[in-house]
Amino acid sequence: MTQAAAKLLSIPFVQTLHARAQELFPGIAVSVIVAASAKFLSEHYDTPAMLLALLLGIAVSFLGEEGKTVPGVAFSARSLLRLGVALLGVRVSMMVLAGLGLPLIALTIGGVVATIGFGLLVARFFGHQWRFALLTAGSVAICGASAAMAIGAILPRDGRSEERLIFTVMGVTVLSTIAMIAYPILSNYLEFNHIQAGVFLGGTIHDVAQVVGAGFSISEETGDTATLVKLIRVSMLAPVVLVASLLIRAYVSEKSDGKQPPLLPGFVIAFIVLAGLNSFGVIPEALANTLSDASRWLLLIAIAAVGMKSNLKQVLSVGAAAIALIVIETLFIAGFILTGISLLT
Repeated sequence: MTQAAAKLLSIPFVQTLHARAQELFPGIAVSVIVAASAKFLSEHYDTPAMLLALLLGIAVSFLGEEGKTVPGVAFSARSLLRLGVALLGVRVSMMVLAGLGLPLIALTIGGVVATIGFGLLVARFFGHQWRFALLTAGSVAICGASAAMAIGAILPRDGRSEERLIFTVMGVTVLSTIAMIAYPILSNYLEFNHIQAGVFLGGTIHDVAQVVGAGFSISEETGDTATLVKLIRVSMLAPVVLVASLLIRAYVSEKSDGKQPPLLPGFVIAFIVLAGLNSFGVIPEALANTLSDASRWLLLIAIAAVGMKSNLKQVLSVGAAAIALIVIETLFIAGFILTGISLLT
């Protein structure tokens, strides 16, 4: 060690930072390894990377339960997750989205709001409370696994928070994969034109990657339209989390022990700032693409870490009623968008 390095490490703040880095490194490293393995398998076996990262994480869940990797796994599942969601903002450009026209934008936003409202309304009939309803309906309505993790980050935590999040991520990813295959077939059966098919695919399929895959399997025009519609749903992440945070804050302040969540989480503020900067062309395209790729990797690492923190038996114990709820929410948004397309086009 050089004299300059030794002098630097003698500073208390640097010592604390160095010790924290040493503590977190093993867990972050294994999370990165699991995520990279999932990405490799995804590219070679045409399977969603998010789902593979989750399943591989669950397979090595002992790494999140004991040993030197525990702190880093927890950090990846929480802090890297929030950073990844924040960087999602660079995918949003209001100027580009405005090109779709007001009716289709209103239909897409209406689908998001209606699906969340529907989920909150019917959850009680499936034996679930508002937390699980908001988590599942929000992930179905907005952007799948990414939305599930963002909403899960603001929900008051209890003993079943992790298993509900794991179940939701797994459920929306599987359903999104099924939709990626089935919905283009349905679009052809209904004789949709390229714009109608793009609106249907972008307005109903949960995850961005599956939307892109389904859209471009029909045509380039359908793929472009589907991607734009999907980005409208992604842009709804910030307002939904903001409104949910305000309502949860009011609920917790009245009904709990007075321990309030933040008014607006920092990662949501960062999402809004990045979306605004990108909308006005402040962020260069090359940088925006780099940050978007970083977001995908951070979310993949985070979901691998969430898997390592989970217990598969507990996740599966969520039950058939939970499966029915997330399926009916998926069918609801599909029916809503189909109805809108028939009325507007």
